[in-house]
Amino acid sequence: HIENWRGLHTLNAVDMELYTGLQKLTIKNSGLRNIQPRAFAKNPHLRYINLSSNRLTTLSWQLFQTLSLRELRLEQNFFNCSCDIRWMQLWQEQGEARLDSQSLYCISADGSQLPLFRMNISQCDLPEISVSHVNLTVREGDNAVITCNGSGSPLPDVDWIVTGLQSINTHHTNLNWTNVHAINLTLVNVTSEDNGFTLTCIAENVVGMSNASVALTVYYPPRVVSLVEPEVRLEHCIEFVVRGNPTPTLHWLYNGQPLRESKIIHMDYYQEGEVSEGCLLFNKPTHYNNGNYTLIAKNALGTANQTINGHFLKEPFPESDTSPTPPITVTHKPEEDTFGVSIAVGLAAFACVLLVVLFIMINKYGRRSKFGMKGKMALFSSKSSIVEA
Repeated sequence: HIENWRGLHTLNAVDMELYTGLQKLTIKNSGLRNIQPRAFAKNPHLRYINLSSNRLTTLSWQLFQTLSLRELRLEQNFFNCSCDIRWMQLWQEQGEARLDSQSLYCISADGSQLPLFRMNISQCDLPEISVSHVNLTVREGDNAVITCNGSGSPLPDVDWIVTGLQSINTHHTNLNWTNVHAINLTLVNVTSEDNGFTLTCIAENVVGMSNASVALTVYYPPRVVSLVEPEVRLEHCIEFVVRGNPTPTLHWLYNGQPLRESKIIHMDYYQEGEVSEGCLLFNKPTHYNNGNYTLIAKNALGTANQTINGHFLKEPFPESDTSPTPPITVTHKPEEDTFGVSIAVGLAAFACVLLVVLFIMINKYGRRSKFGMKGKMALFSSKSSIVEA
């Protein structure tokens, strides 16, 4: 707040640049005569400015062009009735910055004081503007020319605002007719990055600014921006992002064959402008779903595709890729059967010994039985002889 500072005649950008967060400014009854064009360039948050009771004779609307003013107080200044303050009259008519609630005056050529709303200045109006295209549609890589015409009195300055435009551009100015200022904007090798860009042409004079816009549409073939390996979310998801204009159609291949969507495998995505983003979703996939998945995007200008390997589960019993091994025939060498031969020989010897033992025992006990029988027969014979005698 500055008040009653009689030595303050000029306000410069240097005076204000330290107060970047300033929202209210009052310079009142201080003899202020001049404000430099970019005085408030570093004060974007200004909402209230009070410049009343100073010695201002003119003031430019461009001082406040970048501000969102709620109130601008200008009473009790010595403004000259001229085209330079026509903008104040228009703001008062429109109720801008609450100028309609103020009693503003200007000093006419004869020195009389005139209410601002009665000021009548000829050939002093806002610029009129027109463009050759309201909507411009081109293909990627093409060139294009757009013309903007600004007319009015005073003759306006005309220019294209292309901040952020990626395509190469050139400006060419023509003053073809009286009070008409034309400027051509040439776009060279238009890039898809500029699809949806708004080209703005402005025409400015001391009264104010007018503008016109051109919507730029760039057609280009599809591009698969990203394709990500399966991730586990609520379901398994192969995430993808595709760009293209016109919007491309999307479909999938599984191991080179068209993929039929079902409750188990289906695509879910949304479109925002030229971008399609979403997922190929899998509900409880198994090893049978392992394989190569190819996303194909197609529009009238071309086709794009990209493949990714989807691996969900290992095979429980992996099949062998090799043919069965034929059986191997083993030929036993004689020395390898030594143990078996030894057993057979041993058994045969044991059997022979057993037979010999049995033979001896039978022979022994058989002889004893024979001798016993002979003795009894002899005794029986002798007894019989005695009886007979």
